Amino acid sequence: MFFTYLRRELRRRRKAALVVASGLALGIALVIVVNSVSSGMNRAQDKVLESLYGLGTDMTVTKAAEPPGEGETVRRPRFRFDAKDEGDDAEQSSDIVMVQGFETLASSTVAEVAQQEGVAGAVGGLSVNVMKVNGEFKRGAVQQKPGQGGPGAGGGAVRGGGADFDVDSYTAYGTDVAHQELGPLTSSTITSGRTFKENETDARVAVLDSAYAKEKDLGPGKKLTISGTDFEIIGIATADSGDAAADVYLPLAQAQRLADAKDKVTTVYVQATDSQKIDGVKETIRKNISGTTVTTSADLAETVSGSLSTASDLASGVGKWLSVLVLAAAFLVAGLLTSSAVSRRVREFGTLKALGWRSGRVTRQVAGEALVNGLVGGALGIALGLAGAWLITTFSPTLTAQLGGAGAGAAGGGGGLRVAGPGGGGPLRDSADRALDIALTAPVSLTTIGLAVTLAVAGGLVAGGFGGWRASRLRPADALRRVE
Repeated sequence: MFFTYLRRELRRRRKAALVVASGLALGIALVIVVNSVSSGMNRAQDKVLESLYGLGTDMTVTKAAEPPGEGETVRRPRFRFDAKDEGDDAEQSSDIVMVQGFETLASSTVAEVAQQEGVAGAVGGLSVNVMKVNGEFKRGAVQQKPGQGGPGAGGGAVRGGGADFDVDSYTAYGTDVAHQELGPLTSSTITSGRTFKENETDARVAVLDSAYAKEKDLGPGKKLTISGTDFEIIGIATADSGDAAADVYLPLAQAQRLADAKDKVTTVYVQATDSQKIDGVKETIRKNISGTTVTTSADLAETVSGSLSTASDLASGVGKWLSVLVLAAAFLVAGLLTSSAVSRRVREFGTLKALGWRSGRVTRQVAGEALVNGLVGGALGIALGLAGAWLITTFSPTLTAQLGGAGAGAAGGGGGLRVAGPGGGGPLRDSADRALDIALTAPVSLTTIGLAVTLAVAGGLVAGGFGGWRASRLRPADALRRVE
């Protein structure tokens, strides 16, 4: 009897049921879209952070570079060339390899970090910058400082003063080839050739980033010369997201030799045993290994700005509050409409009570109708929400993520945030003026679908509560008065 009456009443009041269901559907769809967009924002931010750290890395340990003291000036490298007595033009080349980004740490720091409680693994790496000068020099052109005459970090040309030469700059990263499970190289995929073998700890081999290899027309089997040392290119790596961590990857020992940084590293990449205890591991390392700066993914996430950050703030702030307001309004409207519908059915319910229906049975009947309306609204809302998320993912609006800037100092403990990228500084270089473009997606999880179903049931119960309360107050005499 319950289901027969329910089916008949829903068919007879299709328009009213559709209005209630549509209101709930709008609120539920908005919740799905906001939740899916927020999830997409988190994924986009994770991609940005992975391009810095590499997969599986929870934090890094560095030592901030000390600023020059009062009256001191920053020492700049000088290129020196031999002038020819005959005065004829001479083709010459000079390289300089510098540790970039941070003060160096002793390689033994890696083992110290690995021994700390809560640390599952630790790997050291060395970030360096290579400046190469090629050109023709005449008598009298004996030296040139990088940065004078126009060459920038990414290369340039200088002419005049008896010289005509080009300056090229690129980044290199020394990786521990025996432990490649952590660090920036893990955020790239080998697309040609191969990666390092574990026994190539001091081999003259190199893996190049695909963008740099394309620019220089290099590939597996060719040679790359750094400071007079030839390195065989064994593989090409393509960044999974964002920019690559470095233009060139070398075995750590070779990078240390080129930069005159024997037994030194610039960064220790750390993986925690439990992702829920990262803050505790961070404090343990800072306490037990003095003079270091420990930076977690959460620290870096706070420094992300640009349209990604703005959109994330809108989704988590305005979007969620808007969802709450729309849902609350939909619940209220559903309840009022259900209550109003009961008022229009006074004669019907009064007659049923006169025939022996108890108040509880009438209430259950009204609540059942409202619950079905809520489920229909939930189904419509899920369909609308999935459609909205699909449209966002299909068109993939591009967001810009800027890293560093004002928040970098806080994250890096005074050293500032460093970010991967070719053209200056390696895996942890200054990046206040650099941005990454990230395509936004809107993934819908089973949790979000479950939330939508819960809201649909809740909406139906709220509406049923309004209607049931109104129905429970009816008396058989109400039907007689309505007839009169």
